[in-house]
Amino acid sequence: MVAMISVDSQGQGLVPFTDKVREQVQQSGIEDGLCTLFVRHTSCSLLIQENADPSARRDLESWLNRLVPEADPLYTHTAEGPDDMPAHIKAALTATSLAIPVADGQLVLGTWQGIYLWEHRHQPHRRQIAIHIGD
Repeated sequence: MVAMISVDSQGQGLVPFTDKVREQVQQSGIEDGLCTLFVRHTSCSLLIQENADPSARRDLESWLNRLVPEADPLYTHTAEGPDDMPAHIKAALTATSLAIPVADGQLVLGTWQGIYLWEHRHQPHRRQIAIHIGD
């Protein structure tokens, strides 16, 4: 079975949604298996990252913005604004799906790991994520 959840961003940056995934795992009743996440968009991505110190997330965002700058004269896909093509490149360089083991009815994440939507656009968006939990 595939469930859909929504994650709202406030613009560029990492949005935590580990608790929403944990809730879906609990509701599934699966004791041991795999939780697969897939974001249904081309200008954001998914990430498992440090969940204790927000500076790690800010540093990742700063690094990716330096790697993929806006207003590069090479871009021809600019109809939706100067952050559109960079957002597509960032999504191509990162992950649009994640797989997390489930054991004893719980996500097998490390102590300091959290699940994040990585929004690459400046404007707020409601992003749809498909979740499949199976054994």
